[in-house]
Amino acid sequence: MPGTVPILDHAIRGVRLLRLSPNDDTRGSFTEFCREQWLDVPRSVQWNLVHSHARVLRGIHVHIRHYDYLVVIDGSTQVAIGDLRQASPTAGQWDVVTLDARELTAISIPPGVAHGFWFPERAIHLYGMSEYWCPEEEMGCHWADPALSLDWRVADPIMSARDAELGSVQNLMHDLAPYQHLFRIPA
Repeated sequence: MPGTVPILDHAIRGVRLLRLSPNDDTRGSFTEFCREQWLDVPRSVQWNLVHSHARVLRGIHVHIRHYDYLVVIDGSTQVAIGDLRQASPTAGQWDVVTLDARELTAISIPPGVAHGFWFPERAIHLYGMSEYWCPEEEMGCHWADPALSLDWRVADPIMSARDAELGSVQNLMHDLAPYQHLFRIPA
């Protein structure tokens, strides 16, 4: 039925996975990408289209104020997510979720939840943000910090200089401390 989509709560509080349903016919397909009624999050004010080469790693980043809403439309990615909100019942939990264009699934990531993207193959993803991108609002930690306990099969990643120089998750938690009161924890 148009306008409905299965929403799956992830183990990390506030992270949502949405199974998108293509409507196929002889001409091709039509897929509803996002409806405001699907999620209790602010409306996206900026949309980005990202092309990534194979072996690209983006992150790990965390946002203080904005939500991300993302879907892979070609290829696949592994999304590492970690709850850095101290008041959250899932604080400190990390996981890896695979998003694949063949199984159109969107992910909604709230402020205070760290995330990184490993692209084992070439991929394209589209994502909306609830606030305009601002470099001062984005923090991060190094993807290979052992404290993350990620089972991420990353090999020889291609990264930005900024991401390659990110520090430890411990330093990130220190930098996030003044902002912890801003993170809304859903029931």
